[in-house]
Amino acid sequence: MDTGDWRYAVGLVVNLAFVFCEFGAGLIADSTALLADAGHNLSDVLGLAMAGGAAWLARRGAHGAAGGRRTYGFGKATVLAALGNALLLIFACGAIAFEAVRRFAEPAPVGSGVIMTVAAIGFFINLGTALLFMKSQHDLNARGAYLHMMADAGVSLGVVAAGGLIMLTGWSLVDPIVSLVIVAVILWSTWGLLKDSVNLAMDGAPGDVDMIGLERALAGLDGVREVHDLHVWGLSTTETALTAHLVHDREDGAALLMEAQAVAKRHSIRHTTLQLENEALPDCPGC
Repeated sequence: MDTGDWRYAVGLVVNLAFVFCEFGAGLIADSTALLADAGHNLSDVLGLAMAGGAAWLARRGAHGAAGGRRTYGFGKATVLAALGNALLLIFACGAIAFEAVRRFAEPAPVGSGVIMTVAAIGFFINLGTALLFMKSQHDLNARGAYLHMMADAGVSLGVVAAGGLIMLTGWSLVDPIVSLVIVAVILWSTWGLLKDSVNLAMDGAPGDVDMIGLERALAGLDGVREVHDLHVWGLSTTETALTAHLVHDREDGAALLMEAQAVAKRHSIRHTTLQLENEALPDCPGC
């Protein structure tokens, strides 16, 4: 098992066990918020499974098999997993909101004591799982897992608050109100993940790459007259690629190539393909 795989494995086992416990408690307490939290926890389990599987797949085929069709390996699987995580969160929000609205029309008494106890346990489980991924948020795939678990910790905390208010006031409508507030918070936190994952899925430049600064740095290299066909895209959620043509008038092309690669590395780009075009040489009509 890779050093990073244990995080996904621990999160899967602990959260799956808690889903069954929370679902049963939600039925006993007749709490929409608790059942919503269990449903969201289940989406987290699926999200962790996708993220962990994608991370394993990306490492397994990191450089692509010789003669194979996937010459970049399976790195893009992490991008698809991040996108899937975002879509799962949105789907879970829709299910929670639907059930909460239904409860406004059909209010029912809920067991506040059971709600608070189970949700409090869920809060610590989700927070602990999120902390496993806190230092890996530079990886969009791990960031998706982190946001999933932090969102669920927020859901659980909101359910604890709902149980406390119901216990103090006896007002059962607190349950669906808190559920809708939680939905709004989750959607707000999911937007960034959805936007970034769609961007990478469309082969856009990662958000942390300054394209204007990168082009200026390449154009500012000694002897470079023009930079064209500059493309930057994400091979995975952690690896970025670059291709570019550099028109120059230098005689030491090898030195220029090393300087350009150093510029790319300063912009966190490790996979570079550069074509040097010496303007002193005649154009090649067939090139």
